[in-house]
Amino acid sequence: MNCGILNTLGRFDPITGVNWNRMYHFDETVIAPFAQQHIDASQEEIQASFQQLLIDQIEQKLDHNIWGITTGQRIAYQLQLMAHQADLVLDLHTGPISSKHLYCPEYIKASASYFDIPHTIFIPNDFDGAMDEATFCPWWSLQQAYQDLGRNFVMGEGAFAKESFTVELGSQEQIDLDVAHQDALGILSYLQYKGVISGNHYTPQKMTRYGCYLKDYKALYSPMGGMVDYLAEFGKPLPAGEPLARILRMDNYCVDESANGDGSGSPLHNICLDRQVLPILHFASASVNQGTELYKVFQDYFEL
Repeated sequence: MNCGILNTLGRFDPITGVNWNRMYHFDETVIAPFAQQHIDASQEEIQASFQQLLIDQIEQKLDHNIWGITTGQRIAYQLQLMAHQADLVLDLHTGPISSKHLYCPEYIKASASYFDIPHTIFIPNDFDGAMDEATFCPWWSLQQAYQDLGRNFVMGEGAFAKESFTVELGSQEQIDLDVAHQDALGILSYLQYKGVISGNHYTPQKMTRYGCYLKDYKALYSPMGGMVDYLAEFGKPLPAGEPLARILRMDNYCVDESANGDGSGSPLHNICLDRQVLPILHFASASVNQGTELYKVFQDYFEL
């Protein structure tokens, strides 16, 4: 048996430079005509017909595109083809150096507490190219189209019982089998809650859970290049004015015993914000350029 070494490529396709998780498909122009055509159909007929429409669209892109598609698109469409055949979709991710966090559609906030994940980002019911959005946005848009026609369905119930999440399980390039076991238990807790597995063997952990809306999930970009000492702890509220990190710039060094690490002429530069935030992840390397995404944080967060 031959064993090779597989290197992860990060979140961008090295051929095209496009984010792997922004290559999925949703054509909103099919929604209104479908709803009008099936205005009097049963929920079972709606579910079967609309699901088949979504599958047919992806198969068309995979097999009948004379211009071809990129490697990244082919991978995305093959995953989406499977996802369209499911009611629940969990897209498992890792980040650079990261805490565990969950991307959850706003309409299913209650489901977030069944994962053993302390931080939740509530995303709007809009499509921006990601896997989770490509799974639930068509159904959300269809529900809205039926509502406009005077027929009301509840998203998350009946034919529209669709839920999809991006589950961020911590830092990439690291593995801890004990932590992975706990992650699995958290996923089983959610699946038990949704009735995928029977019994009551899995219970969500008791923990302080924080949430914020996507518009309040902020990226902080490095104001300068240098070597970074990451100071802020994940999941611990950081008061305004406290440093998230400090950057070492030896070209700014001067021999001055009075320098306190903040002022001009000091090799150390503290990076602070004027508001309290909750740090979620930071860049993977200690070496950064000006403009590097240094931290991502919750602003205007709340307890769940």
